Amino acid sequence: MRRWNGWGDDSVELELGVEARSFLAQQLGQGTALLDVRFDAACALLPPGRLPQHPLVDASAQARLLHAFGQSLPDWLRLRYGRINAAPDGVAYPEGAEQVRALLAYAKGCGADVIPYGGGTSVAGHVGVADAARPVLTIDMRRMRALVSLDHEARLASFEAGVAGPDLEAQLRAHGYTLGHFPQSFEYSTLGGWVVTRSSGQQSLRYGRIEGLFAGGRVETPAGTLDIPTFPASAAGVDLREMVLGSEGRLGIVTHATVRVSRLPQHEAFHAVFFPSWERALEAVRELAQARLPLSMLRLSNPVETTTMLALAGHARLVRLLEGWLQLRGCADGKCMLMVGVSGAKSQAGPALRAALRLARAHGGVHVGRALGERWRRNRFRSVYLRNAAWAQGYAIDTVETALDWPRVTQAMEGIERAAAGALQSWGERVHAYTHLSHLYPQGASVYSTFVFRLAGDFETDLARWRQLKDRVSEAIVAAGGTISHQHGVGVDHARWLGIEKGELGLGVMAALFRHFDPEGRMNPGKLVAR
Repeated sequence: MRRWNGWGDDSVELELGVEARSFLAQQLGQGTALLDVRFDAACALLPPGRLPQHPLVDASAQARLLHAFGQSLPDWLRLRYGRINAAPDGVAYPEGAEQVRALLAYAKGCGADVIPYGGGTSVAGHVGVADAARPVLTIDMRRMRALVSLDHEARLASFEAGVAGPDLEAQLRAHGYTLGHFPQSFEYSTLGGWVVTRSSGQQSLRYGRIEGLFAGGRVETPAGTLDIPTFPASAAGVDLREMVLGSEGRLGIVTHATVRVSRLPQHEAFHAVFFPSWERALEAVRELAQARLPLSMLRLSNPVETTTMLALAGHARLVRLLEGWLQLRGCADGKCMLMVGVSGAKSQAGPALRAALRLARAHGGVHVGRALGERWRRNRFRSVYLRNAAWAQGYAIDTVETALDWPRVTQAMEGIERAAAGALQSWGERVHAYTHLSHLYPQGASVYSTFVFRLAGDFETDLARWRQLKDRVSEAIVAAGGTISHQHGVGVDHARWLGIEKGELGLGVMAALFRHFDPEGRMNPGKLVAR
């Protein structure tokens, strides 16, 4: 069963070993386990729902609480401490586009706002109730998950937009295809959610981001149905797809999405390479990205993340042996780990990997084979469970991500980590910050930073600490010239900084677009721009 106040399946536990606990205590001080509020007690905190009865709407406290929040750290704090400031007044589970239209009409008739709900995996505050003045209806799309059509010639697959990652891939794989979109939230996030948040998967180097995969679809809006036909390319004015991509539920609800699919790769492997320093590693991956080799993934960890991942991995004896061998090869303190993924026909994957390793060696890279890469592949969707494990030991984990042109990457990384390191000094607390480049482009790269800090055991204090940390690192991103979000969207958590990126005119255009499709401002209010 899905956890109600944490990440993932409640039968999956990621334990922190002795070495990992010792590492965190050394970096931050000893954590103290907290006692979470029980589910039934949290349900009892909800006021009665305000929506009139409807055959598709579940107004139970259980359904409402399960849809009240996403996966951001403030969401976790409210759930675990029992500070439920707001929740939807009812939850609907449509089984087709006609029911979505009926629910939008029902919401209008009773003066309710509408929050679309895919997998509830947002880490930026997309699914919370931003304005409790009006009743709120959450529309959960999970029952709309079918593969509607598959065009083998055009390699286009049309799905109902509530399909989650594993179900989507299983339906495609039965026909020999893959979408190749694997965000860390893959197990629970949905196709519609990927589209409206402009998601990026771990193997985007081969398959592309969702904006390159999304070919067309259908959106049910308060103003009517928007149908977006599929074309290989078009010069016919503004691209309607671009209005939907990144709209975060403000236009309406995506009910169907047509995506560009690929044949299943004949061969797929992930290899690890270590570099003696950040500078040499960065130069290597920039050249790899600009060489446009047919790789599926490049993921570069900076020295602190490399050390942290090895410390948290367990297997202390094997790690010591690896580090000893790397030291003999010139990769000691300051070493950086690069994951290289290859996917595709064997005739292409082999030469691409060999070319990548030759370039890496020219910059001092040491190839250590597939063992670490395969371990990463097996755990690629389990590592996020580290958030649960850390919480159980009294620590919180949060992230920020951005993207910049190559000349700004190192400056941004250092600025973000420096801002994080000093963010909680007024409380006498430390922050452990580390970074990797998760997506690489010829022009630049994404910078993805993780922060670990101790929980105080008090809701107000922990929320204030998070806000201080979030403010400092977001300001560092903006100061470095980065986007406020490369792959997680804006929601409410990043909205303060959106205007710096878009400008007053740009925000005005977005607001006008939303008003056109949603004149009364009922669709997911408070997200991206003001109602």
